[in-house]
Amino acid sequence: MDKKILKNDFLHVEYLTDSLRIMRLSLAGKANMLADISNIPPTPTPYGDFHFLGGHRLWHAPESMPRTYIPDASVTVTALSDGVILEAQTETGTGIRKKIEIRLAPDKPSLTLTHTLTNNGLWAVELSPWAITQFRLGGTAILPMPVGNADPAGLLHNRQFSLWPYARINDPRVNWGDDFILFKADAILPPFKIGYFNPHGWLAYWLDGVLFRKSFDVQIGLPHPDNNCNAEMYCNNLFVELESIAPLVKLSPGASVHHIETWDLFDKADSLPEEIQAVLSTN
Repeated sequence: MDKKILKNDFLHVEYLTDSLRIMRLSLAGKANMLADISNIPPTPTPYGDFHFLGGHRLWHAPESMPRTYIPDASVTVTALSDGVILEAQTETGTGIRKKIEIRLAPDKPSLTLTHTLTNNGLWAVELSPWAITQFRLGGTAILPMPVGNADPAGLLHNRQFSLWPYARINDPRVNWGDDFILFKADAILPPFKIGYFNPHGWLAYWLDGVLFRKSFDVQIGLPHPDNNCNAEMYCNNLFVELESIAPLVKLSPGASVHHIETWDLFDKADSLPEEIQAVLSTN
């Protein structure tokens, strides 16, 4: 893996030039929060072997084989004054080209990722930009829940979950709370995956005294994959993922769609967002 470094006084980020991946995210002087699974066997596809590698990646939903698993190709790197643009070659078989623009905030441990999918094919494709961040195990994922009535009388449902076939409803790692679902990311099989529509627009992971929070736009009323999920979490015995998903679009030839995430890191208890301070103090 050919790694390059992007850093300032607050953050240390490593990205690859032979695959569209961010492989390291850490506060200055702290350990890498992201998972490195570059040693696991690849997934074979008709287009070659797909290597998960770890870290952060950009996919397009809904997931299917082999469309989602087109092997990565080399990356074009464009330097910015406060970051970098990483653009992969157009995928063989799908005609989709992926790009991630990374910009570091100058005054705090924060960065903005703009994910772009461009259709370089000959026909329209229905898809969603899907931003997936893999973390080391040992922490706690924090998933904020919808709260309050969905209608004035409180008669309609306000929460709906998607669970994958391998997920056990009684998985011991899950704490089903009314305001938050907490998931202890331990190395237990079978895997667990949950998806839902997250009206708060953030997901978080607490690991070794550092809180990671990814924020994204909430687009109510637009269709999303996986039974209308804009947020998902997956965990197996090697890593845990926090995933945000943009609405489904019919992407015409030559058109692009963007999905933006903001990442914030906190390492002091009094600097944590108030709602997260409360949930961590009671668990």
